[in-house]
Amino acid sequence: MKKGVLALLMVASTSHAAIDLQANEQPLPVTVDKQAVAKIPANYKFVEPGTLTVAISALNSPPLALLASDNRTRIGSDPDIARLLAGSLGLKLKLVPTAWEDWPLGITSGRYDVALVNIAVTEQRKEKFDFATYRVDNLAFSVKSTSEVQSIKSAADLSGKKVIVGSGTNQERILLGWNEENKSAGREPALPVYLTDDASGNLYIQSGRADVFFGPQSVSAYKAALTGKTRVVGLGPKKAYVATTTKKGNGLVYALQAALDGAIQRGEYQKVLARWAEQGEAVTQSEVNPPGITY
Repeated sequence: MKKGVLALLMVASTSHAAIDLQANEQPLPVTVDKQAVAKIPANYKFVEPGTLTVAISALNSPPLALLASDNRTRIGSDPDIARLLAGSLGLKLKLVPTAWEDWPLGITSGRYDVALVNIAVTEQRKEKFDFATYRVDNLAFSVKSTSEVQSIKSAADLSGKKVIVGSGTNQERILLGWNEENKSAGREPALPVYLTDDASGNLYIQSGRADVFFGPQSVSAYKAALTGKTRVVGLGPKKAYVATTTKKGNGLVYALQAALDGAIQRGEYQKVLARWAEQGEAVTQSEVNPPGITY
């Protein structure tokens, strides 16, 4: 996004709070949390000594992740959470832009210490990964502003619709489950449209090549407020939590949980969510491996 646009851009989310992208390029101060530092396992080896290597989304998907005015620096709520974690643990931070499809192998193979790619806790994922929650995971359906679709609440509302979803995401699982409901009821299923970049999704919705975008509520609300070309018409049926994601059993999750809890107690966590208008998705404490979504 060009600097001139950033300087002027102030958008409102569903919480009616303004997002000042230019101001948000400046990192927020973080306090080293000695209690969290003490929970780093003595035998844990960071990808780079003294550095927390964090996978974040390579997509431009504000307010979760986007490019700053220099077209290099990653900003957004997930990069800010990463800075909160690294700072609390007394570590340097290395952000690695990553495709959604690549984070699981990156964690299990040791390329990243942590993944922050808007990853929701599921029972299946808990078999391979450890989680420390940091946001409520709200999903939303959005459509072109001139669409005849007014509300999406159930499988029947998506019958015959072309729906943009990400491969391997919770929203894909929900959509495929609703397709089975539609088939059982004799209705036409929805057609999943798999795209890997945000620009294509916008183009598909505006050109009519897709009818519905199904993704993170914060992203959908941001787009609707920014351009007025889309609107949110429903929320996903399942409640989940977004969490830091680490390799199963390496123990780092407890240091991350302590870092998050300390930041919540000091008010640093709330400042991160507030400047990205995500207050409605805040948690009061971080949980390790809570009950996850099942399908």
